Parts: sequence; structure tokens; C-alpha cells
Amino acid sequence: MRAAVITDFSTPLELREVPTPEPGSQQVLVRMEACGICHTDIHITYGDWPIRPELPRIPGHEGVGIVERVGAGVTTSRIGQRVALPWLGSACGQCGFCVSGWETLCESQRNTGYSIDGGYAEYAVVDARYAVAVPDGVPPIEAAPLTCAGVTSYKAVRAGRVGPADRVAVFGVGGLGHLAIQYALHAGGFVTAVDIEADKLDLALKLGAEQLVDASAGDPAAVIQAQGGADVAIVLATAPSAYEHALRSLRRGGRLVCVGIPAGGVLPVPIFDAVTRGISVIGSIVGTRQDLAEVFALHAAGRTTVTAEPRKLEQINEAFADVLANRVRARLVIEY
Repeated sequence: MRAAVITDFSTPLELREVPTPEPGSQQVLVRMEACGICHTDIHITYGDWPIRPELPRIPGHEGVGIVERVGAGVTTSRIGQRVALPWLGSACGQCGFCVSGWETLCESQRNTGYSIDGGYAEYAVVDARYAVAVPDGVPPIEAAPLTCAGVTSYKAVRAGRVGPADRVAVFGVGGLGHLAIQYALHAGGFVTAVDIEADKLDLALKLGAEQLVDASAGDPAAVIQAQGGADVAIVLATAPSAYEHALRSLRRGGRLVCVGIPAGGVLPVPIFDAVTRGISVIGSIVGTRQDLAEVFALHAAGRTTVTAEPRKLEQINEAFADVLANRVRARLVIEY
């Protein structure tokens, strides 16, 4: 099978012919139909994080495909089912985090495209228990971004406890941000979209954002504070400056939800200000299998839209360059 492989952290992904994997116990073999391109994949490919994956590694954690074969312990009824390959490839299922609904915090978890091979290949082997079913009627090019961008932004809105009439500032209108806007609106929030690209702000307006802030034209925090400040600021951008602006945009009692991970980024929080103004700083990672099922259900019901552009596996390194140069409106998706 063809695959895009990380062979060295200082070089682009290498297109290779590699053996098609065989499903083991509790696993299924998935013929890939699509895989979204997440900024996390770029961090992993170039070794930006403190813990690097073992090489060689096939990245990609927004995979969608059809189950073709099953391993021991998996019912043959899964064959032919369209499933998603999310970031949470597996967890122990027994620790306090797993049994309390926080499986994404399990210390024994394995992550698709990071600690196990992912979806930048024609086939992938995945744990059947963590391969979430994709509802009928949701095409792969739309399901793929929902598998990470969707469930991550959905979880961020929930982590920020967005409620009716809350003012929500979304920093970064991209693959995650254009979905976060929709989930915040569904929760009853009034959304301010912050970005530096005019076309992304236009997209935010079409999706229902009430206020647009061009961060390249001045201080976005000052603009937001002039309207009374934000109850919740969700940072999906990977620029460190976005965090500084977001923190200053909060009103008293505000919640800063941290999602985007700048390479080597550090968030300086004024302790006096955080204490006296009752500011909360919340880290939010991807959602659980249940969260992803809810994201798919909302989309199948027509409650969300996905903005995505197709690419071929052979274009993966050019696609990475487009993401890094901020030339992508929302999400790029590899189609097989």
C-alpha cells in the first residue's frame, strides 16, 4: 500500500510502498477513504513536541474509511461499516479517567498517527472499540474533519461551559474555528470571530458570528473589551500572541479555553489579575468517543457544515506548506 511516512524529523514526509497491515485481536483493517490534515500532524512530522514519536511513523488522525477485515474478538458485522480513526486510538478502559468519562486523559492511551500508525495511508489497522461509526449520509470528506477538528472544538465549547447569551470569542477561524463558531451558537452564545485573514472572517460571518475582529488591524482585546469583554475565549490558533490577546479580552469571571498548541509556547498569566478578576484557564484536549458520536449526530441532522478542500496523498508536503503559510480557508482533506 502507499503511505506518507515520517522517516526523519528534519525532512518532509516520504511517500513509500509499505506492507498492508493485518488486524490483530480486537482490531479491524480499514480501507481509507479520506484523512484530514491537522496542524498537529505537522508538529508530529517535524518533532516539535517534547515527546517525539518512534520512527518510522505514518501520521494522520482524522481518518475515515470502510472496515474490510476483522481480527479475533471482533464480530464480522463490522465489515462494510464506515468508521472514523480519531486521535484517541485506544485507552486502558480501567483507570479512573476512563471509567469517569475522561478517557482522553488516560495515561496509557495510544494516539493515532503519533504512537500508532495513522491515516496517511491506503489502509490502517485500528482498535475496533475506538473506531467510531460514521452515520449514513455523512460523506467521508466531511466526516474526516469532524473526527478531530469537530470533536476538539465541540469539547472546547463544553469545557468553556458556554451557555445562553454568553459572549464567546473564537481566536482562529480555520479547521477548528469554523466549527467552534457553530457549536458555540448551538449552545446559545453570541460569537466574536478573531482572525487575520479576510476570507476566514467572511466565512465566520456566513456561519453566524455576530462580530468580526481583524487582529491584523489593531488590538483585538481592546475591540472585544469595548463591547463588554468575553465570557469565554477559545484559542484555536497556534500563534502565541493569540493567547495574550484572548486572556486580555476576558471580562470578570471569564474562561480562557486553551486548544491550539504553539511550538514551545508558554502562557504568562498575571496571578493578581487572575485572582482578583476570577479568571479561569482551562486546557481542553480532544473529545471522547461519545463526544464524537454527538458531533456526527449533529452533522447528520444538518446542524453543522464543514468547509473542506480535497487533496491527494501525493500532495501531502505541498498541503503542509499551504497550512503553514495560512493559505487554507478551513480544512484540507486527503481523498483516496
